[in-house]
Order: sequence, then structure tokens, then C-alpha cells
Amino acid sequence: MNILIAGGAGFLGSHFCDLLIEKGHTVCCVDNLITGKKGNIQHLLNNKNFKFKKVDIVKIFSIKEKFDTVINFASIASPIYYNTYKIETLLVGSYGTYNLLELARKNKAKFLFTSTSEIYGNPVISPQKETYWGNVNPIGARSMYDESKRFSEALIMNYHKVYGIDTKIVRIFNTYGPRMNIDDGRVIPQFIYQALHNKPITVFGDGKQTRSLCFVSDLISGIYKLLMSKENLPINIGSPCELTIKKIAKIIIKLTNSKSKIVYKPLPEDDPKRRKPDITKAKQILKWQPKISLEEGLLKTIEYFKELTK
Repeated sequence: MNILIAGGAGFLGSHFCDLLIEKGHTVCCVDNLITGKKGNIQHLLNNKNFKFKKVDIVKIFSIKEKFDTVINFASIASPIYYNTYKIETLLVGSYGTYNLLELARKNKAKFLFTSTSEIYGNPVISPQKETYWGNVNPIGARSMYDESKRFSEALIMNYHKVYGIDTKIVRIFNTYGPRMNIDDGRVIPQFIYQALHNKPITVFGDGKQTRSLCFVSDLISGIYKLLMSKENLPINIGSPCELTIKKIAKIIIKLTNSKSKIVYKPLPEDDPKRRKPDITKAKQILKWQPKISLEEGLLKTIEYFKELTK
């Protein structure tokens, strides 16, 4: 396939570019580099099946070639960044998604969108199934991210119904691995950075809130299986292995042989108390489940950050 991927220079998007090239597809990666990094795709720039264009998908853009598939990884996904770029986050999940859907419609192309577990907000049920509508504050501290994804999902499903586009929506749960931005404020890069430098590990609240951590290669393989499937409804991809934030901090301290101590700070507004995906659909429809153990994935990520901070 000839594939356009927006946000392809980001953490997840760049790994997906790698997989698409490995599978023999040709890839046009577009990114405005607001949080993505050209270094994430540097190794692909001389590949004849890959090209990069600096494009802001919020604006009208024109690429004069035919695409079989349009993929939207473009998003400002970390709390620090989407609170810095509030309006940009909302626009990429509205105008950006609309512009890419129009491109897919005109090309009669397949369309894949990377949504998020934030769709479920601060859930009152666990694990979270795709049929759960969520508990989301539409004007809160995380609303720019949550609502951009919720609007995108609504727009995509209605393009599917009205125009018959073959659409795919993946709801991504907590994912970690090499190429994460070390300063993005999410749990894994923050804890690893602090542990490697023997700084206090910052845990918000009492540390009893949970996350379910999936290594990036597992997530990417699941998304590819969804792309190649016939499924059009949203599907969870993530690890059902649920751990408290405090437990994650202790594991990272141990794996890094750090002298860091845990310190506690007030819980941010609307910080979700639980994250645990129900991946029954992924198992049944995609024949997918994560394979990489938490320790194996964390050690690979720690090595990446060691090199990055030398």
C-alpha cells in the first residue's frame, strides 16, 4: 500500500513508520514537529520507500499522489505539552482529523485513527470495555486532549456511515518505550529520568492510582493487525496488567539501582484513578495480546534514556 501517516515523527508514529516499511509499504510521513522529532525517523530518510514532509494537518494542504491508506497519529499526547498547546491540541483533533478524512474520502482510502484510553476519563468501571461511554469532564484540565479525541471518533464514525469509508479506531492505553520525550511529564520517562539522576521520584496523590503499561512494539503490532482487519468499531489495545503508580516507581528504582526516594505531591485535576483495558475484542478479532514483560520493556527503555542523557 501507499500510506500517508500524520504524526509519523512522534513516539508512536515513528515506530509505526518502521513497521510499515518493514512490511513492504511505501510511506509518506507528515508532521509539523511541534512535539515529534525528525531524529525519530532519521534512519528512514534514505529509504526509497519513505519520504518526510513538514505539514500542519490543521491547515489545508495538498499532496499530489494517490494513497491507499491514511493514518492519523497526529496529537499532542502528554499533559505537559497539551497544557502548553491547548488550542493546537483541540484543532489537531478537529480540523486535522477532518482534513485527513477528506483526503481519505477523495482517495477512496482506508482510514486509521489513534484514539486514547482518555476517552473513558476517570472511569467508574474497571476494566474499561469499548462499550463504556466514559466519565469525562468536558471543560477540565485534560479536556483539550480528551475532547479532541472524542470529537475525532464521532467524526470518523459518521464519515464511515455517510461515505462508507473503511475506518479503524484504536483506543491506546498507557504505552512506553524508546523515543518517548524525556520531558513530557508522563510516568515512565519522568520516573526513569529521576531515577537515573538519583533525584526524588515524584508521585502525585497517594500513588494508589493505577496504570496498565504496554511496551511500544506490542502496541504497534496490535495497531497493524487492526489496520489489516475488517473491524470498524473502536478497539482497545493495551496491557491488562494493572499496577499502582507507587509500585511502578519502586520497580524503576530497583531496575536502575537508583538511590532515589519517593516524594508525594497533590494529585492534578481530573487525573484518572484507574486504567485497565478489557482487551477481549483484540484477542478475539485481532488474535492479539501483549508479549513483552514489564521488566523486559522497562530495561529497554532505561537503556534508551541512559544513552539519551549521556
